[in-house]
Amino acid sequence: MFPLLAILPMTVPQPVAQPFPLSDIKVTGGPFATAHRVLADYLLEIEPDRLLASFREHSGLKAKAKKYAGWEDSGLAGHTLGHYLTACAQEYAQTGDKRFKAKVDTIVDELVECQKSRPDGYISAIPDGDKKWAEVRAGDIKSGGFDLNGMWSPWYTHHKVFAGLLDAQALAGNKKALGVAERFADWAIDLTKGLNDEQWQRMLNCEYGGMNESLAELYARTKKVKYLALARKFYDRRVLDPLAEGKDELANKHSNTQIPKLVGLARLYEITGEEKDRRSAEFFWDRVVNHHSYVIGGNSNGEYLGAPDHLRDRLSSNTAETCNTYNMLRLTRHVFAWKPDAAQMDFYERAYLNHILGSQDPATAGMTYFMPLASGAHREHSGKWDNFTCCHGSGMENHTKHGDSAYFHDGSRTLWVNLFMPTELNWRAAGVKLRQETAFPESNAVSLTVLPGSKPKEFEMRLRHPGWAKGEIDFRVNGQSLAKSSSPGSYVAIKRRWMAGDKLEFALPMALRTEAMPDDPKRVAVLYGPVVLAADLGPEKSPWPRVPVLVADGAQPASWLEPVSGKPLTFRTKGGAGRPDELTFRPFSSLHHERYATYFDEFTEAQWATAEAEYRAEEVRQRDLEARTVDAMRIGEMQPERDHNLTSEKNDVREANGRSFRTAMNGGWTEFDMKVDAAKASELVLTYWGNERLRPDFTILVDGKEIVAEKLEGRPLNRFFDVAYAIPDALTKGKEKVRVRIQPREGKWSASFAGARVVRS
Repeated sequence: MFPLLAILPMTVPQPVAQPFPLSDIKVTGGPFATAHRVLADYLLEIEPDRLLASFREHSGLKAKAKKYAGWEDSGLAGHTLGHYLTACAQEYAQTGDKRFKAKVDTIVDELVECQKSRPDGYISAIPDGDKKWAEVRAGDIKSGGFDLNGMWSPWYTHHKVFAGLLDAQALAGNKKALGVAERFADWAIDLTKGLNDEQWQRMLNCEYGGMNESLAELYARTKKVKYLALARKFYDRRVLDPLAEGKDELANKHSNTQIPKLVGLARLYEITGEEKDRRSAEFFWDRVVNHHSYVIGGNSNGEYLGAPDHLRDRLSSNTAETCNTYNMLRLTRHVFAWKPDAAQMDFYERAYLNHILGSQDPATAGMTYFMPLASGAHREHSGKWDNFTCCHGSGMENHTKHGDSAYFHDGSRTLWVNLFMPTELNWRAAGVKLRQETAFPESNAVSLTVLPGSKPKEFEMRLRHPGWAKGEIDFRVNGQSLAKSSSPGSYVAIKRRWMAGDKLEFALPMALRTEAMPDDPKRVAVLYGPVVLAADLGPEKSPWPRVPVLVADGAQPASWLEPVSGKPLTFRTKGGAGRPDELTFRPFSSLHHERYATYFDEFTEAQWATAEAEYRAEEVRQRDLEARTVDAMRIGEMQPERDHNLTSEKNDVREANGRSFRTAMNGGWTEFDMKVDAAKASELVLTYWGNERLRPDFTILVDGKEIVAEKLEGRPLNRFFDVAYAIPDALTKGKEKVRVRIQPREGKWSASFAGARVVRS
């Protein structure tokens, strides 16, 4: 598939900048230090033997403990072990705490035993893996989305284990981990050696994580070309070729399936010099960051990307999968290393401060899968022992590497100061130690001090002037102004001979501002500097609130928001700017257990009066509907579904904006009983969720008779809405109840429906 000369490295490019190892950076305070401490405590509670249970069983060994629940008791079993290996290795690298190295060493030793009990080097927790992989080996490949021959994204899971093993070696110094990874990769080479190009591409229709990245890294460490050759085969032409040609065809593609592919291409560029890989990665980064991302730095709705620059109607409780941002930050580090640009770290800061910091419950270490952006939504955090989703796993990694991108360097000549956070840096190549002190973003003051023990050293310090900081920044060393910047979105260079005791100080100009949706200038988010501010709408257990709006007649937010005394980064609207009531804004990242609003429609007084009338009219409609209701059923609630004898086949059941809904898939159906009033004309009212990814085509039957064929063309998106259908009198005459059936047409799906009611006409 790939000729040998095409596989072997060309001129290996040298990075312009490179990150420091975790062992050289220490976060000394602030919310990231808290998040780190909470996560580290949780890692110590996790029992490796429970993560290893299925690995041992599938190697013919007896499990030493009961496996965990959630995704670890499913088809994606095993992925958490890889994340956990990486998290513990990172924690050891950053703190030197040997308890975490012991966890790493225990897991690697167990995986060695698993490989010894098999002849092929395969290590896995995937149910029925041997049988299914035998089908793949034979070329009998059935693949699509997240399914490969009945396995749930197996290469994705294997990638997590590969990555964990590589980090165990590099960060925790485990001498056996690389050998385990090599034997695992040799199994993969043998498994796929008989597949032709068409079979490979069919297999790659299923999510494969960053297999290309791990195999490229395995080649970089071993110099064995066979691993580079296998890395190159993990190339999904359907997605990656258009990116190489500068085409954004990402709409309707699963976001976190794609991002790791580009992280892999970035690593391949770094070890081979293949410019096509770099172009693809840089183009993808630009498109996702600047054309597919929300104000918090996250992307996707319901895990999928939409059309570029179309975000207005893509707000729900299922926006911004946290794994996406985890991987976009990893890609950002690569892109920055090749050609450092302040815009790259502006994005990193935005996503880091708002999404990543907000994704962890500081009380429990629980992680968010989605970061809801629908007004009135609240966050759902994973439990300690019963979830183990992908975002739970990547969350372990997120909070054991804080500070890893605060600084970059080029050896001993240049230091990039990228992020403003309290840290200590040991720049070994330059013989310099630095301490950054700041309470940012609560305070705009930042200082960097050259610590005692540092050698006198001439070097250039490049300090980011953020794109959001529109005023001038005065950089003062030992009280003397040495540089001033009036260029937001750039780096300011200060080159001098630095000595122990030197102190650099500056203040970042922070101000309130709004940022509009790319496709609606009147739908805005509110920020203070890089901090996204969200309106606190009350406790998470409270009813879903009315959607708030802003009535500010286009004025700047400083005129209608005022600081709340004694509460940093907290503001309240004034003068009737918040409707229907004045609003209190807090940092988005801090609203862990509250309902909140992030985006707001801006109204004039006249527009608000119209909206208020529409709202009141909807209240009247709802009251009228309730008064005429004979029977009603909510989807996703056990008792109502039992009371209505709901049965189904091939249904996809999900949740959005606080309500559950069902979708009958191809070949499926949904049926339920509804009471009727035989003496009155009746209507069936279905409440639908505007599922943007569906093109529904279905029929509705009552007691076996079709009453309507429906496609819901022109339906609203990402909100709930009602549609009423007349039930012929002949179908209710003399009856107390009827049987309703929702039936997709052949090859199609039904719409997503959240409830049903029968009302008197």
